[in-house]
Amino acid sequence: MDVGKVETLVKEQQLKDQFENLEKHTQWGIDFVERYTKFVKERSEIELNYAKQIRNLSKKYQPKKSTREEEEGKYTWCRAFLASLNELNDYAGQHELIAENMTSQIIAELTRYIQDLKSERKTHFHDGRKAQQHIENSWKQLELSKRNFERACKEADRAQQYFEKMDADINVTKADVEKARQQAQLRHQMAADNKSEYSSNLQKFNQEQTEHYHTLIPNIFQKLQEMEERRIERVGESMKTFAEVDRQILPIVGKCLDGMTKAAESIEAKTDSAQVVESYKSGFEPPGDVEFEDYGQAMKRTVSENSLTKPEKPDKPGKGKSKLFFFKKNKTPKQPKEALSHRFNDLMTSKPKMHCLRSLRRGISLNAHVRNFIEGANPEDFSHLPPEQRRKKLQAKIDDINKDIQKEMDQRDALTKMKDVYVKNPQMGDPSSVDPRLAEIAQHIDKLQTELQKFEGWLAEVEGRMPVRSEPTQRQSSVYDKQSNTPAANNNCAQDRESSPDGSYTEEQSSEVQSKVQTDTEFDDFDNEEEEMLPTIGTCKALYPFEGNNEGTLTLAEGEVLFVIEEDKGDGWTRVRRNEEEEGYIPTSYVEVFLDTDTKGLCMWR
Repeated sequence: MDVGKVETLVKEQQLKDQFENLEKHTQWGIDFVERYTKFVKERSEIELNYAKQIRNLSKKYQPKKSTREEEEGKYTWCRAFLASLNELNDYAGQHELIAENMTSQIIAELTRYIQDLKSERKTHFHDGRKAQQHIENSWKQLELSKRNFERACKEADRAQQYFEKMDADINVTKADVEKARQQAQLRHQMAADNKSEYSSNLQKFNQEQTEHYHTLIPNIFQKLQEMEERRIERVGESMKTFAEVDRQILPIVGKCLDGMTKAAESIEAKTDSAQVVESYKSGFEPPGDVEFEDYGQAMKRTVSENSLTKPEKPDKPGKGKSKLFFFKKNKTPKQPKEALSHRFNDLMTSKPKMHCLRSLRRGISLNAHVRNFIEGANPEDFSHLPPEQRRKKLQAKIDDINKDIQKEMDQRDALTKMKDVYVKNPQMGDPSSVDPRLAEIAQHIDKLQTELQKFEGWLAEVEGRMPVRSEPTQRQSSVYDKQSNTPAANNNCAQDRESSPDGSYTEEQSSEVQSKVQTDTEFDDFDNEEEEMLPTIGTCKALYPFEGNNEGTLTLAEGEVLFVIEEDKGDGWTRVRRNEEEEGYIPTSYVEVFLDTDTKGLCMWR
């Protein structure tokens, strides 16, 4: 094999290897673009999921349309939290915008570019393979003509040698010599033709090879290089866009964060605490001092009818007498008492009166809960609330009624004007068609005015009964007057207690007392004053959980700490308070009680 042929084969093999390397490299570049597109797509999905979770979180903690949430809206910290939730919702919208921009500006563009890139790459390599195939075919044609020329030359030499041999042999006829001469000439002619063909093919191949290696292949490589450069630049632009998409939302995100900061700075602790005080102050005055009651004097006094009929001086109301306040308030005009010896015997043989009062109060409390449960709502006059809260509720109700009356009056005036227009212009309508509606509105206004008068009366009653801080003596005297003018209820308790074989107060007896007390017009006043907050005398810690399924009882959680407002009086129940609204009884054996003598007389008053 000659040197030229070897060099040509080496170049072809090298060129073929280069094409294979370029194919692998460009395919790896396309795979990288697809991988980067997948990366951006996953980032977009993360942004969408994050925005969705942020929106759900904001929606979850948005205030519901309820009375409790409306009350919370009065406080600056609640409004600040609501503003923060709204800003957080806008913040989630910016992350949705990130995902949207990434999808439209990066993912969609790169997806289309990848398709174009694959098509362009396929075209370039197709042209390269076509040129390679063409040069290989030219080389094969050249080799074929070369072999033909070589074979023709060899045959011409053999024919010439045969002719010369025949010509030198004297034994060969002239005809055979002539035939050998003609055969040699023919072979020389064929060799000359093959030589001409070989020369032509060689010249053609050299031209095509020069064009192939200096024009076609360099052009194809140049196009592949440009394609690769565009791909790299496109990836760089996509990465830049990836960052710019995030950068574009930073001003709005900053505004959202500024809004959260501004909302937090708008919180005013003093304003909120003042709002709490205004919302929950009861209007009660602190009680006076508790007077000493000397029960030993009853044993030393001489039995005297004058002393039995002489009215007793009313005790000064106080915190320590809260359990006996019911008897004082509903006491009838003084009746002649029994002989002192009989009263002393009752005192020695019966159980403590506090046990009777405790059961009676529990029965009354339970009966009030049952009554409210049957009625399905709180009393219309808000008598279950403390004076100050009751006054606010009544005032708000009066304002609502006034608004309704004004609305009805506006409708009445509008209909009256419409009727006047109909009277002046009958063709526009019948004046009598408005009369039913006017009559209906008049009835509604009368009904609302009646209801307004009723609530205004209750409001005047509350404002008249509410104590004035600057006149504590007047308040106490008014309490004494009420005690002296109210019907008696303590006699019923005493009678019921005496009717029991063991002197204790039973639930059946308490129901009788409740039915009797409920018929008294002064019972509601007692019920309202019973809801005054009793002072705490200590604390207790729950040792075991307790389900308070009955009315008047509280549910306990293990380890819970409550305020004690009334000790166990021997019946196994202790009265406690959880907060300003929840009071009730719990089994004494379920808790550990810590009495505090220093705080026994303390209570919060507003």
